[in-house]
Amino acid sequence: MWARGNKSRISPMEAAVVSVAQQFVNSKIQPGKVVVFIKPTCSYCRRTQQILCQLPFKQGFLEFVNINAARDTRKIQDYLEQLTGARTVPRIFISKHCIGGCSELIAMHENGELWMQLKGIRALQL
Repeated sequence: MWARGNKSRISPMEAAVVSVAQQFVNSKIQPGKVVVFIKPTCSYCRRTQQILCQLPFKQGFLEFVNINAARDTRKIQDYLEQLTGARTVPRIFISKHCIGGCSELIAMHENGELWMQLKGIRALQL
């Protein structure tokens, strides 16, 4: 099996791990929900958590996913890069759409766009 964009071969075992990583990420990203892939020791991830935890989310509409707790952190980040163009964390998804990382979240929070998007998916208690 050929790796996408790569001339080297990957083993069936590696392909299975990639598939498991894809399934894991895809199972978390859902319409109408905010999902943030994080590493707890990352300062940008902690800042993202601080910002989002200040907002009045309805129960079950916000999830932080610690990718360090997963078996194959590297494969998860590789798949996040395929999906979003970046493998860094945090990776923030609002209703299946990646808005980027902490810098993008801060900008959206400051200009009111974050509030509008969260209202649009009815994730907030108003």
